[in-house]
Amino acid sequence: MKVFYNANIYAPEPAGATAFVVDHGCFIALGTDQDILSGFHQAEEVINLRNKTIWPGLTDAHVHLLQLAESLAMVDCETSSMDECLRRIGEQTKSIPPNGWVRGHGWNQNTWSEGFGTADLLDAVTNNHPAYLTAKSLHAAWVNHKAMAIAGIDRNTPDPPAGMIQRDPSGEPTGILFEMGAMSLVEKIIPQPNQAEIVTMIKNLLPKLWAMGLVGIHDFDRFECWQALQSWYQEGHRNFRIRKNIPFDHLDAFIRAGLRTNFGDEWLNIGGVKLFADGALGPQTAAMFQPYEGSDQMGKLLLSEEQIVQIGEYSVRHGIALTIHAIGDRANHVVLNAFEKIRHFEQTQQLPHLRHRIEHVQILQPEDIPRLAEQDIIASVQPIHAPSDMIMADQHLGQRANNAYVFRSIIESGAPYVFGSDAPVESINAFIGMHAAVTRQRLDGSPGPAGWHPLQRLTLAQALRGFSQMPAFASNQQDRMGKISPGFAADFLILERDPFTLAPDQLRSINPEATFIGGNCVFLSPGSSLL
Repeated sequence: MKVFYNANIYAPEPAGATAFVVDHGCFIALGTDQDILSGFHQAEEVINLRNKTIWPGLTDAHVHLLQLAESLAMVDCETSSMDECLRRIGEQTKSIPPNGWVRGHGWNQNTWSEGFGTADLLDAVTNNHPAYLTAKSLHAAWVNHKAMAIAGIDRNTPDPPAGMIQRDPSGEPTGILFEMGAMSLVEKIIPQPNQAEIVTMIKNLLPKLWAMGLVGIHDFDRFECWQALQSWYQEGHRNFRIRKNIPFDHLDAFIRAGLRTNFGDEWLNIGGVKLFADGALGPQTAAMFQPYEGSDQMGKLLLSEEQIVQIGEYSVRHGIALTIHAIGDRANHVVLNAFEKIRHFEQTQQLPHLRHRIEHVQILQPEDIPRLAEQDIIASVQPIHAPSDMIMADQHLGQRANNAYVFRSIIESGAPYVFGSDAPVESINAFIGMHAAVTRQRLDGSPGPAGWHPLQRLTLAQALRGFSQMPAFASNQQDRMGKISPGFAADFLILERDPFTLAPDQLRSINPEATFIGGNCVFLSPGSSLL
């Protein structure tokens, strides 16, 4: 049993608490210093927190865990110029063994004056190594001729279902592949790490996440990640909380095994099945009702309303919730139409009312905003996307950007919501995510003090709730996770400064002094004398 006192605790109930008790991984009491110190004088440890601020631990509700772990060894392609990206690739190539692949992530043609790269440009810097570089959006890849040759991609290769090969005027592939249908033509031939290597990568990643105050994530990565997480769990690791969503192409395997949404425990459990209704805004593959500005492109639906309903009825009959990627206004409209029918099916078949989600919900027609609350659909959004995408959104959407990233409107409509980062698409640092939610600014302060579409700015309390209580709600753990309260898991942060007293632009610079998961300190900042 441990007693912590002399603290500034963010716990709305009871108000004015300055001390708490942790035992067997849970908060068991909360109150004033006098009450707690006198009532629990038999505690093994009594820790003076010196008026530090105590926050609930943070959870990122949309992460690609394996890709994030792998990205640590990739070329950082998120550069302001194509030349700098190519220079970094050339440097990396020098240390790659013969026949090894050049891997990179983060390029964004919208920030480069040249636009998309080409296979020829990569050929010039990759020294005959095959190269595969994923875009910041994860909805496009840039490859060289060596990679295309190994994959068998040439002018006669047809566009695969749910994907497109960019071609030059003569019909030759340029080296840009759109959406997973085309990207997988190359990705599937890249040597993949084995299960033991993936477990090691995850273990190496966790200390970095603890140092940011993260106590858990909701993962959206591949089936191999699920297999590795089971090995990680079987090894006895109880130091991070992971909700694993089901890749659609393995849905039947989960059903045959009798696995359902919420199966598992507080450390590793199953979420919903992940579907893709459309693509992304950057490559203009998000499905829109009207063409993108200056273009005749309207994106593309990857699933029709009827297909979503068919998959949904099959899934909910087997106790598995849906979590559907939808970015464009047409995609979100179609998904909401489908959810309306799926909710009706749940009711008529007397099935459980599952906590379905829409991932991203980036562009909504105004009349569709209240439908999230009406159907009790969780809006899983990433606040950091708003300032990150603002230039691209204004360019591609024009006045329709008024209906994009409308997080405040969604919350005020009464819809349940969770916050995430989409890492490695964006930084997984939740304090940077909260900065984006509260200021609608980039880290450099642009577009100015008011932020981008300032009417959609959130309060810090709303932002914190999106990274703490609401991920617990989405996981059906709202009665035992996500806040500082007796009976709840003792996941908490010790902060040097109280974020509620800081100027909003300072949120980005907060670093926890300590992170506790299940009452155990998993991170303590170097030089701290607190514990």
